[in-house]
Amino acid sequence: MDSVSLLHHFDDMEDPRVDRHKLHALPDILLIMFCGVICGAESCRDFVDFAESKIDYLKRFTPLNSGIPSKNTFSRVISSLDPEQFKRCFLQWVQGIQQELGNVIAIDGKTLRRSFDQASKRSPIHMVSAFASEARLVLAQQKVEEKSNEITAIPKLLEILDLNGAIITLDAMGCQKTITQKIIERGGDYVIAVKGNQDKLHQQITTHFNNLFDMQHHKHVDTDCVEEVSRGRIESRKCLSTNSIDWLEGKEQWHGLRSVIAVQAKRTVDGRTSCETRYYISSLEPCSAELNHIIRSHWGVENSLHWILDVVFREDDSRFRSGNAPENMAILRHSALNQLQAAKPSFKKDMSIKRLRKKAGWDNETLDKIITATI
Repeated sequence: MDSVSLLHHFDDMEDPRVDRHKLHALPDILLIMFCGVICGAESCRDFVDFAESKIDYLKRFTPLNSGIPSKNTFSRVISSLDPEQFKRCFLQWVQGIQQELGNVIAIDGKTLRRSFDQASKRSPIHMVSAFASEARLVLAQQKVEEKSNEITAIPKLLEILDLNGAIITLDAMGCQKTITQKIIERGGDYVIAVKGNQDKLHQQITTHFNNLFDMQHHKHVDTDCVEEVSRGRIESRKCLSTNSIDWLEGKEQWHGLRSVIAVQAKRTVDGRTSCETRYYISSLEPCSAELNHIIRSHWGVENSLHWILDVVFREDDSRFRSGNAPENMAILRHSALNQLQAAKPSFKKDMSIKRLRKKAGWDNETLDKIITATI
């Protein structure tokens, strides 16, 4: 299995099964699930069907002396694997390449809607992911504990990331003093959205910027304007940023704070124009061209991660519920998506992730390129 780029990082996973249930080796099961998810498998029954149709291909990596595991075996394994250990194995891979993935890391949360368990009255699980915006790769993920929220999960996620030289982008949920402290202490910078959950901060920044967008010249304010035209839609983003923040009460409580930012976004579709202004705090100096790009790149986590997981991987329709299965399958999907993104440059420019998954299922050479891809 050395030729499978990512899987050798899972070699040290502890097998939670009792000895009498270890007919099939854990690495064999992980190989089938990993390749299966790449090729479109969405259930334990799919893993069996995939393995039966690809048995000759799989035997290139392992002899499969005991044949193909049953769907119950796949279910038992994915439900009982320790998600913390599974996550650590995933991190072994990404930590070795993180410095090569660009310095903007978007952190955002997503609920696995069908992961609720009505029998045990367990709510759907919510995962917070760290996403390398430029490389479009998942760096890490952290489950939000029940009766909690992203505010408690984000510091845990920051703790396992290498933040040296990184710029962390967060939506308003992450606008917390403890989170800015954690980022700065670990050697990173931040750009964080400000909304009503920090009402006083939001009001002060809103009042300061309220009249500046209509002025031709802005003293002590750096300005950048970007306009994009795509499929009949015109979108412009005007960014104002300043480090003149003596007027900001309590600024010393926000660790590393150097600038405040306002972005006015206008969108025209079919002759109708909408306008929205968003506000941010940052530990970066006020370079509006850079900040405009960083803020824009944060929303890539929606299109390049959450949208793909929902529409291509059908994550919201996943029926994995028992034990640790929902969290472990989320990690497995992230692993598969990373390999697909890593392999994508080897194919035609118009090759989408959806097409690539289909092609991998049909063509062994394509699957080879994907599972052996490196960054």
